Amino acid sequence: MASLRSAGLSLKRWVGRSGGVQMEKDYGDPTVTRIREAAQAGDWAGVRDGLGAYPESGDRTWMLWTVGETAGVEKWIHAAIAAEPDSALPRLVAGARYVNWGWEARTGARAKDVSREQFETFHERLRKAEAWLYEAAEREPEWITPWYALQVTGRGLEVGPEVARRRFEATVRRSPHHLGAHQQYLQQVCEKWGGSHEQMHAFAREAMLGAPEGSLLGQLVAVAHIEHWLSLASGPDSHYIQRSDVIGSLREAAERSVLHPDFAQGKGRVQVCNTFAMAFSLAGETMTARRCFEATERTVTEFPWYYINGANPAEAYRNHRSTVGA
Repeated sequence: MASLRSAGLSLKRWVGRSGGVQMEKDYGDPTVTRIREAAQAGDWAGVRDGLGAYPESGDRTWMLWTVGETAGVEKWIHAAIAAEPDSALPRLVAGARYVNWGWEARTGARAKDVSREQFETFHERLRKAEAWLYEAAEREPEWITPWYALQVTGRGLEVGPEVARRRFEATVRRSPHHLGAHQQYLQQVCEKWGGSHEQMHAFAREAMLGAPEGSLLGQLVAVAHIEHWLSLASGPDSHYIQRSDVIGSLREAAERSVLHPDFAQGKGRVQVCNTFAMAFSLAGETMTARRCFEATERTVTEFPWYYINGANPAEAYRNHRSTVGA
């Protein structure tokens, strides 16, 4: 899981039961499972037909990224491109795989702990990913997913704030409230990626207010506060997340998303519930945290719990759920 964990937010889910909770598998979607299994088997026809049956307008990002995170895709995808030279889809899959393969080479270590050879491999794979993604975008100008993936490559290649913003805008022109695109751009403006806390919080709130009430985008506010909390040393981190203005911000975001009567359905919903559960638990807001834990229905998503326990996100979930009495 080093790939997208390093890039920002992992889209993949673990599976398994422990202590009465379960890790969400393939976003609870059997179609995603079938596509992943086809990718593992090197079955291009199965991957193609599975992705092709799901419209871009319905957001194929989750499915595409499941394929991209599958080891071995890089071994057979070139043959699929050669067999379908005019098709955007195998190029899109190649791009997604090379993005993830690049982050796997870099690992989740801090930059100072990544070797020169790792960085060279990382950048080489990301540059190849960009070539495939631009070719896909040229063949299918209305597709969302090439531009989403280019947000991830751009951060790794340090394309700079202007180019990064253009890539984000290219994604949201095609899908204005695309959760993944907003998640990636939030990472782009984080302090750890060259932005600032002020930029991060401003973007999160602007995106939330620009979306309909009940939207998943309220999660961005909670993620921003978690990122800010993570950046602080022990002691100041708790002081920050428990400040009255931070709690007020979290409540506003929850009431516009996870606690709203029109809270959106679909992929990402469970992750949003988990994010608010963690944020309110850290903030010491027991009652609201309990409501958010109940909304998860005992289903754990790797993000954001790996920030607390990378080896066992479910344990972090259980511990915090127990603390608030959920």
